Amino acid sequence: MRPAVLNPLFASVTSLPGVGPKQDKLFRYLLGRDETPRLLDLLLHLPSSVIDRRARPKIRDAVPGTVVTLEVTIDGHRPSPPRNARAPYLVYASDDTGDVILTYFRAKADYIQKLLPIGAKRYVSGTLQMFDGVPQIVHPDRVVDEAGFAKLSGIDPVYPLTEGLALGSLRRAIGHALQKLPDLPEWISPEVIRRCGFPSIKEALNRVHIPIELTDILPDGPFWSRLAFDELLAGQLALALVRAQLRRPAGNRHAGDGHLRRKIIDALPYALTSSQREAAAAIADDLRQPVRMLRLLQGDVGSGKTAVALLAAAAAAEVGKQAALMAPTEILARQHIKTITSLAEPAGLRVAILTGREKGKERRDILRRLEAGEIDFLVGTHALIQDDVTFKSLALAVVDEQHRFGVRERLALTAKGEAVDVLVLSATPIPRTLVLTYFGDMDVSELREKPAGRQPIDTRAVPMSRLAEVIDAVGRAVDRGKRVYWIVPLVEESESVALTDADGRFASLRERFGEKAGLVHGKMRGTDKDHTMAQFAAGEISLLVATTVVEVGVDVPEATIMVIENAERFGLAQLHQLRGRIGRGSEASTCLLLYREPLSEMSKARLTVIRETTDGFRIAEEDLRLRGEGDVLGIRQSGLPGYRIARSDVHGQLIAQARDEALRIMKENPKLTGSRGEALRCLLYLFERGEALPLMGAG
Repeated sequence: MRPAVLNPLFASVTSLPGVGPKQDKLFRYLLGRDETPRLLDLLLHLPSSVIDRRARPKIRDAVPGTVVTLEVTIDGHRPSPPRNARAPYLVYASDDTGDVILTYFRAKADYIQKLLPIGAKRYVSGTLQMFDGVPQIVHPDRVVDEAGFAKLSGIDPVYPLTEGLALGSLRRAIGHALQKLPDLPEWISPEVIRRCGFPSIKEALNRVHIPIELTDILPDGPFWSRLAFDELLAGQLALALVRAQLRRPAGNRHAGDGHLRRKIIDALPYALTSSQREAAAAIADDLRQPVRMLRLLQGDVGSGKTAVALLAAAAAAEVGKQAALMAPTEILARQHIKTITSLAEPAGLRVAILTGREKGKERRDILRRLEAGEIDFLVGTHALIQDDVTFKSLALAVVDEQHRFGVRERLALTAKGEAVDVLVLSATPIPRTLVLTYFGDMDVSELREKPAGRQPIDTRAVPMSRLAEVIDAVGRAVDRGKRVYWIVPLVEESESVALTDADGRFASLRERFGEKAGLVHGKMRGTDKDHTMAQFAAGEISLLVATTVVEVGVDVPEATIMVIENAERFGLAQLHQLRGRIGRGSEASTCLLLYREPLSEMSKARLTVIRETTDGFRIAEEDLRLRGEGDVLGIRQSGLPGYRIARSDVHGQLIAQARDEALRIMKENPKLTGSRGEALRCLLYLFERGEALPLMGAG
């Protein structure tokens, strides 16, 4: 149950004055919510900068191009002519040093006359410009009388906006929300508050949204830092609760005598690498321990994570138990099942796939066999956690690309069995600092080597001005029977961004290559995507134009050339993932990074790193250095994955403190009882980590 003290913050934004259905739609988009946002969402939408309105020069001394606040007398109005609505409405004003024109477009005359009555004194704030030698302010941001001016702080926050939402409307809504902010209990220990110099959460929110000093909204200042620590502590405490639940003593353990694993290893077309052998042994050891496994298996593109996951599933099957692998996309799930089936069947391991595409009789049959224990290893997407999916005896949950799933999905999968062991796969090597933040104190296995026989990839950066040469080179390769990926960033043409789109590039390449060219993107039907991918894998088409849907899980060993258009627009990890689609066979491969000039320093640095190395772990560290954690985990945001306020570059030192505090809480008050426990429950609900609370009572 949500603590009652929080109820005012969970009221919808439409309960605020002036926020109607139209605003609701804009706020949903701005705050990234599917349903009507709450006051809490508004209050956690922090400013990106401030406008300093404290400069109050005379008109004669005002500097063009700066924000000024002028004290003026209103001298006269010149409304737009009746037959020319496009002409501006002009208001003439002055002080004892000169004149200024206040200009409004598409203005309502009665509103302007009420706002700026002739003969009245007004304080007007906005950016001053010169027009025909006369000072002018177009659409002043602020127009107030003497009483209104006395209430202004002189410093206005500026927020990230969405099209159609005015800054003034957002500010007013946040102002109303602040008035409803209840007195919240303190959840941070006195020692941490003293050490970090944190204000109360109420003061922090007020000072970030109504700054008194320009420095009040800086992310490294005490007010923003307090909110970042709250968010980090909520995240670390939720992780600690999940871990405590997963680490509880588990009854029957899940590793057999190895007979199925030996059959799978014998069926492999290659020998396991030493790190694959080490990881498989560590997992088997975990499965024998009296506590549940929580292990992260991270390895580069093509390092053989699926084979290790299959060996873990086989260990569970040896004692008559089941395993499930949940992948974030259907393409990835189908790639896994393709790899797994060829190895599992010779060993007698029964595997199946369940995604949104399995329907009707086929789906009912899979669910029946699963409940009867006739499927040992089920691979799928979110479809695995639907209510009607019942396992006979689920013992192992494998979660692929975990950062794309929330705590809720992971818990929903493990809830389908008793004392389920958890193995997390990541194809994006994650820097150690991040493993700590995001995966808590999971045990970690790393697959460092590439399977034997993999060829190096020659990576080159080429400017778009040489596009014709690149197309000719691709033509020569196709004539020699080579297979080529051509990656573009967008599905369809965008007016706002000058990037190549898949449909447009496919049309131009189709003219040159005819039936040899195919197209795959995320908006196509799954069956159409599969059909085109199958044609490419079979060699029926030689050139595949694709968006980043091929980033993970597409395995065509015969493909040896990749062209990535607008390469400067991709993150390092994404470029590395894409490039990993080639170099999977025994032939040498080439990756061409097409870029538009001029390149920013950041883009230049990224392309240099990707040309110099194919080591995913080094690339991950460089990506972290260049971009911050968001992109390292494939989440497009500046800041920590899953966090709105905490920033990796600014609040890094708070992560370890939040983690230590969470571990101390778990040691001293694991059931979150008493007044401090109640305060911590408030914290978890505020930052949407409340789903971890039921675990305290779970078996």
